[in-house]
Amino acid sequence: MEYKQMAYVYDKFMAEAPYDKWIQFTLERLKNKKIKTIADLGCGTGEITVRLAEEGFQMIGVDFSMDMLSYAEHKASNKNVPITWLHQNLQELEGLNDLDVAISYCDVINYITEEDNLKNVFQRIYQSLKKDGVFIFDVHSIYHVEQNYKNQTFADVMEDVSYIWFCLEGETIGDMYHDLTFFALDGDKYIRFDEIHHQRTYSIDFYKKLLYEIGFHHVQVYADFRLEEENITSDSERIFFVAERCE
Repeated sequence: MEYKQMAYVYDKFMAEAPYDKWIQFTLERLKNKKIKTIADLGCGTGEITVRLAEEGFQMIGVDFSMDMLSYAEHKASNKNVPITWLHQNLQELEGLNDLDVAISYCDVINYITEEDNLKNVFQRIYQSLKKDGVFIFDVHSIYHVEQNYKNQTFADVMEDVSYIWFCLEGETIGDMYHDLTFFALDGDKYIRFDEIHHQRTYSIDFYKKLLYEIGFHHVQVYADFRLEEENITSDSERIFFVAERCE
């Protein structure tokens, strides 16, 4: 899945995203480890990548959208932070070795909608980590998808861009399609573009089972940016996993 024209308006719509919470969660989870290199998988326009680079980490940003990476590179240049940018599909991830940490936030993993493909991605991430390397990612909870997304309509209007977003249910629990229409100001007129995004989430037990099968160990689960492990309720919306490579 490539974001195409959406890269143009992505940062505007994500202006209120809790980036500080992602950074805080990451730093807290890594505070007792000697960390040098972090790969941000599905980095988008690089907001989290750049912020972690400013914290002193050696960052690698990976994304399938060249447009997103162009915005990310421009952002890093403005902040004067050195970051390596890679144009790759996570399902074909290669060339990364001995990483201290791999992160994948903002429900990037939910875009991997087939079980076999998800296992493939986790295996590739596992292979890219050094021994005792850490993989941290988040996903939508099933509750969040079923109760707050499916069959809902969202819209927003700004001075130079607006959108209408239909969230349609898929064939199974946790499966959904985002039907998005954007209107962006281009000179003295608005241009329209449309995108369809497919996401799927699974149960916490499924993700844990898959991680352990691949070889990860010490899998910890958190909810909604809270720092207490397993503090998960029936209405938790964002689930975080922290797993280590054991060999």
